[in-house]
Amino acid sequence: MTAILFQLENIHFSRAHGAAERRAILKGVDLTLVPGERVGLEGENGAGKTSLLEVMMGFLSPDEGRITAFGQSFESGDDFYLLRTKAGYLFQSADDQLFCPTVAEDVAFGPLNLGKTHKEARLITASMLSAVGLEGFESRVTYHLSGGEKKLAALAAVLAMEPELLLLDEPTAGLDTSAIDRLEALLTRLPQAMLIISHDAEFLERVTSRRVKLAAGKLVSPQ
Repeated sequence: MTAILFQLENIHFSRAHGAAERRAILKGVDLTLVPGERVGLEGENGAGKTSLLEVMMGFLSPDEGRITAFGQSFESGDDFYLLRTKAGYLFQSADDQLFCPTVAEDVAFGPLNLGKTHKEARLITASMLSAVGLEGFESRVTYHLSGGEKKLAALAAVLAMEPELLLLDEPTAGLDTSAIDRLEALLTRLPQAMLIISHDAEFLERVTSRRVKLAAGKLVSPQ
């Protein structure tokens, strides 16, 4: 029997909509991920795909439902600290993820927080930047990077944490064709389980093992 890495059961989530009203976004989402599988998440704009990933990371609290990951249940905000050391989240906008002056500082931030030495963090940083095609970018000023370069630097920062699960929100956004090809090659050889949001159906077809669609607040099989 295959072990379960991450599981959502009957997840409901609503957002404030106006002064005294809430709008239901997720209406009973069930999802199971097993180690090593790559799942594509499709859906129309506004369907709640990003909200789903933010619930999985504990950035948003569901109205009801159960989250189980890495062998334990997660309920309160404090519980999610452990989850975030095991699950890496690539934001849709790299500007929401990069906050240090240089690329090297951004990539090394996570490993240093996990207790790595400065020497270890430098080696990890160089390895991850090489993996995403940004060799020699260590001293580059983050806000001077192009949109695509920022996206790849953010991905390097996520990978530097050595997560067991990757949650990627539109990873190809802002990338040119060569960068997308490089990203595709990288993702297909990584061992981590992944949940990838993308409007690029052909990209998902190439890099994922199965796809699901978020529609009317629930996950369904894509047509």
